[in-house]
Amino acid sequence: MQSPHTSQQAQLPLFEAFMAQPLAPILKDVVESPWSAEPEVFSELSLRGATGNCLNLLAPILRELSQDQDARWLTLIAPPASLTQTWLRDAGLNRERILLLQPRGTQSAQQLTCEALRLGRSHTVVSWLTPLNTTSRQQLISAARTGDAQSLNIRLG
Repeated sequence: MQSPHTSQQAQLPLFEAFMAQPLAPILKDVVESPWSAEPEVFSELSLRGATGNCLNLLAPILRELSQDQDARWLTLIAPPASLTQTWLRDAGLNRERILLLQPRGTQSAQQLTCEALRLGRSHTVVSWLTPLNTTSRQQLISAARTGDAQSLNIRLG
């Protein structure tokens, strides 16, 4: 019967052997592997809680986007009813650089978002699409790449 001490001694050389292996080639591969050359064009933000709290968290993000140096618009597609002109003003957003668009007729918010992205007149198109399946996400990514724009989808829960 082995004592616990003997067992640890038997495992120690294995541990030492593992630690003796050089880590440099592994780290070198990680450090030298290039980042994706294509920038991310789609982001999604999920906010849960009271509407007022969610809007307070969203305000600095939209404020920053509305003050972007890009001469194009910040476009908001079918924002929630709580996101009013008064809220935009009170949150300090540059309302001269924001377009608020609502789908018309049979057009869906998804279709309008893709069209706004594809046209390239907006640096960022913010949508509130829920649920967003893989196909819809791919359509947004493709449209954003075509228009050299960013797509930001916000899920309020």
